[in-house]
Amino acid sequence: MSNSMKITAGQTSTRTLTDLIRAMDGQRATTVTYVDSKGEESVRTIEIHNILTTAKGEIIVKAMCRARGEMRTFSLEGIKAYTVHRIRFVLAVPEEKAGEAFPVAHFVSRAERLIDLELERDYPAPKLKLAA
Repeated sequence: MSNSMKITAGQTSTRTLTDLIRAMDGQRATTVTYVDSKGEESVRTIEIHNILTTAKGEIIVKAMCRARGEMRTFSLEGIKAYTVHRIRFVLAVPEEKAGEAFPVAHFVSRAERLIDLELERDYPAPKLKLAA
């Protein structure tokens, strides 16, 4: 991937998601221009560890923030531009605290597969009862 900033408004969300999944799978640091829910813009270099969907269908990115040194959550819609770097992850992920489960990341090669995994998680196949 090149080190030029990609503007999310100039591409599909599938393309953005695919690039972020590749960054996660390759454990590559990513710099994002992000606008939070208050409308404040910031530039952060993050290490993506998980990409999830909420109950409302929003896509969120769970990542270690290099500036803060802690796990942060970013909405895909809030990411306005990004650059995937060659540099690998350097931050240690904090251990789970009681009651704060950090789900295992999905390592997938295609955005479609990530969507399949999320649907399987949200709508699991019914468990069959075996006859005795």
